[in-house]
Amino acid sequence: MTIIDELEWRGAINQQTDADGLKKLVSEKEIYLYCGVDPTGDSMHIGHLIPFMILKRFQLAGHHPIVVIGGATGSIGDPSGRTSERTLQTMEVVENNADKLKAQMIHLFNKGQGGDFEIVNNHDWLGKISLLDFLRDYGKHFNINTMLAKDIVASRLDVGISFTEFSYQILQSIDFHHLYKEHQVQLQIGGGDQWGNITSGLDFIRRMEGPEAEAYGLTIPLMLKSDGTKFGKSAGNAIWLDPEKTTPYEFYQFWLNQQDTDVVKFLKYFTFLSKEEIDALAKEIEERPHLRVAQQRLAEEITRFVHGQAALDEAQLITKALFTGDVAQLNEKQIRDGFKNMPQFTAPQTDNTLAIWLTDIGLVDSRRQAREFVSNGAISLNGQKITDVDYPISSDLAIGGKYLIVRRGKKNYYLVTFED
Repeated sequence: MTIIDELEWRGAINQQTDADGLKKLVSEKEIYLYCGVDPTGDSMHIGHLIPFMILKRFQLAGHHPIVVIGGATGSIGDPSGRTSERTLQTMEVVENNADKLKAQMIHLFNKGQGGDFEIVNNHDWLGKISLLDFLRDYGKHFNINTMLAKDIVASRLDVGISFTEFSYQILQSIDFHHLYKEHQVQLQIGGGDQWGNITSGLDFIRRMEGPEAEAYGLTIPLMLKSDGTKFGKSAGNAIWLDPEKTTPYEFYQFWLNQQDTDVVKFLKYFTFLSKEEIDALAKEIEERPHLRVAQQRLAEEITRFVHGQAALDEAQLITKALFTGDVAQLNEKQIRDGFKNMPQFTAPQTDNTLAIWLTDIGLVDSRRQAREFVSNGAISLNGQKITDVDYPISSDLAIGGKYLIVRRGKKNYYLVTFED
């Protein structure tokens, strides 16, 4: 099975410029291929990750991926997927973002077996082109009517598009030609919204190098969940690869909570498990869905790939502690990660009794309600059930002298932070 056969089985191919030609090429030799990302932000999210998972699969199959950081194109702005003009960022911000994206790519592509890989920045060549050179050497090869017909531009004509964003496909075409000439790149990979840019690049290569120039384009499908909603967000927030934006615990939980109807598709897209392993997990869903074995394996594989084994171990430790109530074993960082999106309260350093303390910090509505919860055994502090309404409370009970974890019932957790 070629890498193309595998991608087809995984449902990871949307469009190809020459399916037979590409399959023949990759079966005959190791190729150079690329995918680009613009540094419009300081981290990728999991939606950005999808085409780079494809690039990684090529690497594991012995091919040679090149990651293009769009230091130049990122300062312009890709019009695809947008209904209005992008706010341009300063070059200082773009360069800072580029450095952070480069670090993420090194982390992803340095791991595992496979061919070598390279990271380049298109500012290194696009930044050297003068305005007159751009118009004379490149602009004359692009027909305005053809550019207007591209979906990426046509969708913006009613609301308007600036010449800046209109010129984006020319810059990306220059990228493809440069990589074809200087790095022997024969394949560009991108999201479905990049089809117009990719085909423009192929046309440009053939104009410059002749009609026999062998280059290809491949796009991936738009990722949707089974209910038709866009994939990649949780409670309206993007799931970032940067652990400071989305902690490994949050990342792990996102995958762990996927629906049965989606998990096989995500296993195909986001893991490197074999067909046999995924088929076995699909059978688990059919026969024992309550065990959520497939979701656990999905969360393990993708968290390990993005964040490493140590981060996965910590995410699983937090998950187990919250499930069992044995939270006293958690350290301060693990508490911050695990309780980041849970209800939080602040308590003064003064000593108090439990029923009064719960009321004073606002965790319950009244002392009567507090006494009722405590007397009924519904309140635990750092994993220990407390039934004494007069139980003394002080920062001496807190983990690290700072955090006290309150659980009401089986599932309701609250983080109380003692004031410094």
